[in-house]
Amino acid sequence: MKKWVVRFVSLLVFNIAVLLVIGFLTPARVGWAALWAGIVLTAIVIWIKPLLSRWFGGMAARSADRRTRVGEKVAEFFVAFAVAFLVWIATVLFSGVSIGGWFWGWILPPVVLMIGWAIYDVIDDRVEAHAGALYDRATRTKTTGADATAPRPAVGDSRATAQGRKELRDGLTEEQRRMLDEL
Repeated sequence: MKKWVVRFVSLLVFNIAVLLVIGFLTPARVGWAALWAGIVLTAIVIWIKPLLSRWFGGMAARSADRRTRVGEKVAEFFVAFAVAFLVWIATVLFSGVSIGGWFWGWILPPVVLMIGWAIYDVIDDRVEAHAGALYDRATRTKTTGADATAPRPAVGDSRATAQGRKELRDGLTEEQRRMLDEL
């Protein structure tokens, strides 16, 4: 549950920022509708966009063997644009965003969405980690009873720390690592 909440909220904040940029750069009037449009856009991006991407990607993959590298990149761009265009149409229909002009209101905002998605793909792990830390800090409760008296590992315990780092690196316990070495 925490993972979905953190993912939804971090993507929501980013989508609201992207919608405000769209409202600033294009004649699409976003204004206060950015809050509701951000919720709609986030829900569509999380649940509908992967289905659309798979569907359009499958259609494009059927003819991939007949395209050059450049042609493949162009096809990938058009698939991404088609998905962004449909997401933008749904966002406009289900929110209070109003459109002005054909090119500037219908064609340019999906391009801005694609740029925003590319930026979010680059920074999403860090954003979600930071949002997860904020979520943990907000939901942290004071420990009482047996949990408060349980011994905690010392900060300077270098052997336990080094072993923990090894496990984080490869996900194996010391015993599992030994068994693999014996193979």
